[in-house]
Amino acid sequence: MPQAARQHEREPVLAHDMTEPFRVTVVGGGPAGLAAAEMLSAAGCAVQVLDAMPSFGRKFLMAGRGGLNITHSEPHERLESRYGAAAARLHGALADWTTQDIRDWMAGLEQESFVGSSGRVFPAAMKASPLLRAWLARLRAQGVALRPRTRWLGWDAQGDLLLAGANGSAPASYTEKTDALVLALGGASWPRLGSDGGWADSLAARGVELAPFQPANCGFTVAWSELFSQRFAGAPLKPVALSFEGRSVRGEVVLTAGGLEGGAVYALAAALRERVAAQGHATVLCDLRPDMSLADVAARLARVRARESLSNRLRKGLNLSAAAIGLLRESGAVPTTPMALAERIKALPIRLDAPQPLARAISTAGGVRWEACTEQFMLRALPGVFVAGEMLDWEAPTGGYLLHACLATGRAAAHGALDWLRKQGGERYPVSL
Repeated sequence: MPQAARQHEREPVLAHDMTEPFRVTVVGGGPAGLAAAEMLSAAGCAVQVLDAMPSFGRKFLMAGRGGLNITHSEPHERLESRYGAAAARLHGALADWTTQDIRDWMAGLEQESFVGSSGRVFPAAMKASPLLRAWLARLRAQGVALRPRTRWLGWDAQGDLLLAGANGSAPASYTEKTDALVLALGGASWPRLGSDGGWADSLAARGVELAPFQPANCGFTVAWSELFSQRFAGAPLKPVALSFEGRSVRGEVVLTAGGLEGGAVYALAAALRERVAAQGHATVLCDLRPDMSLADVAARLARVRARESLSNRLRKGLNLSAAAIGLLRESGAVPTTPMALAERIKALPIRLDAPQPLARAISTAGGVRWEACTEQFMLRALPGVFVAGEMLDWEAPTGGYLLHACLATGRAAAHGALDWLRKQGGERYPVSL
């Protein structure tokens, strides 16, 4: 069966001949909200998407600045495992919106994709903006009303949506009715792009269980010496491998004025964050030459004349960068014998004192607890209200997994809303509170 036909077959469709379509409001114009709006409007609902920012998809565009990594091509079971403790909860959404589904969807928007050498999937254009433009054009063609500069404030006493416009476009606050509500407001990282976590108080006041926000895919602070910080801030270390609790991740690390960032750090961030919370710090081991064995490193060092300075031995024997040599010195007294020095180079301890602030994190852990939702992403405390994306309590490493789950949960929340609306028997209800 063709992919498009298979995809259409599994989507619930509301009757298109009803005299008045269901009205559904989506709050949040990021990938999760837009994915929900696309499915809801295709099913015949009258859909509006509200966003407090002046334009849609701002964090999506930011994610694409270095090349939009939208998903990963690894086997599906392996992909699901990247979501850790939340994998079981995300299973249905991810199974219904696979890597191939995403690539087919992109192709339908005339945005072809390719698999990079790392297995990550990118649009051929590499940028997010062409895909976002094509996506918004499709939504408009499907009749979706896109309403920027419109902030959701919660509900009034009657259960209607309480909204506020900007720039004099509407009264200070006003109300609207809706038959179902999909919330896709993001987490609490990158607040200047719109995901400020301000929704938490409104949901908590209505009895929705929340887990505290925490930074995910974040850097960590290190108490560098002033000289090291001034000299090497911004310097990359590559290739290196970081190890913690028996897990090793190879990738790039960037030295910052106050710590470490980079893909290898982000991949271990959840475990490191937990250790810091429990013990006040965490020590990660850095392998400065992951492509060489301990014996090879020691042998190369031994071949360099002993009268050479330490920097020359490391540069000539191992081609270590100035930043790597500086990091080695920063860790304390440097061993002098080839084997002891090799052991330090292969397992250089770095003490991490704290995760970087939430506002600087790439993504957010915490949010709406899974126990607060039904399997169809509806809030148990608020029938007719569905949640998607980073509002939910899950986290994943960079590599396409974040966007994949946002798209998948947006569609899953829309699927749940459609099923719930059909069960209303054609009646028009405001959101039940």
